[in-house]
Amino acid sequence: MTKVVNVRFRDAGKAYRFTCDGLSLGIGDSVIVETEQGIDLAHVCEEPYDLEQGGSEDILPIKRIANEADLKAYDEKCAKEKEALVKCRELIAKRNLEMNLVDCAFTLDGKKVVFYFTADGRVDFRELVKDLAYAFHTRIELRQIGSRDQAKLVGGIGICGRELCCCSFLNHFAPVNLKLARQQGLSLNPGKLNGACGRLMCCLQFEKEAYEDAHNRLPEQGKRIRTPEGVGVVFDVNYIEETISVKFTNENETEIQKYPWEELEPLNPDIKSGCKNCPARNGRNPRKDNGGDGEGSGGDAPSDGE
Repeated sequence: MTKVVNVRFRDAGKAYRFTCDGLSLGIGDSVIVETEQGIDLAHVCEEPYDLEQGGSEDILPIKRIANEADLKAYDEKCAKEKEALVKCRELIAKRNLEMNLVDCAFTLDGKKVVFYFTADGRVDFRELVKDLAYAFHTRIELRQIGSRDQAKLVGGIGICGRELCCCSFLNHFAPVNLKLARQQGLSLNPGKLNGACGRLMCCLQFEKEAYEDAHNRLPEQGKRIRTPEGVGVVFDVNYIEETISVKFTNENETEIQKYPWEELEPLNPDIKSGCKNCPARNGRNPRKDNGGDGEGSGGDAPSDGE
């Protein structure tokens, strides 16, 4: 068994795995690692765990636990990054470049600095790189990022009143589309669905499996369904409470009643099994209450999103 640990270089940044055999580490400990960018300081974000042999060949080892000198160098690095941001913004304004500087990051040894920016299109920053190299006397990299990455680096408060998910615990961005909003019965209002980054909120992905399970078990809107009072039409479905609002039509009167799905499920086992001959599938009422609602008295309504 090989012991490995996950570390982050930034708060809520992507977690990277390193081997840590022989080291006693805990969450929050600072360690020195070597990356493609150079020597850097990272923070342990999870307790070390064992990895089976054969899966650790490509995993780099942690060099050592950070000492006081490393922590001092890290503090100096953070101070240099703040100064570098100010200087880079001045040079961007001097060159009249249409780009928005978001953040920058020095390696711990100071041999390289990466500047992160956003822009609407391609930016010719070759002259800017020369200016930065002259100002900082180190390797310069400018990296264009998207709006989600910008929100992750800048941080903020979401419409829920909590810190943005991307800068608190998310390791990566999962694809989010309007299908998830429709599936959850949300209003397709950009003001309510978009996050601080201007894109669809990542939290729409969190309950995807729960809603998929509910959609597979609960009847669709417009379907006919058995209830203790007879057969009615599904008027509304609350996927969170798992309740069904059923509409009954009798001559000129219309009545809507709400039922927990656990009470209706035993009366409609064919919905879950996918039976094609059940009233919830083809609109038939086998009971034909009061001689009405016979075969063909109202077909299925199309389900939402179809």
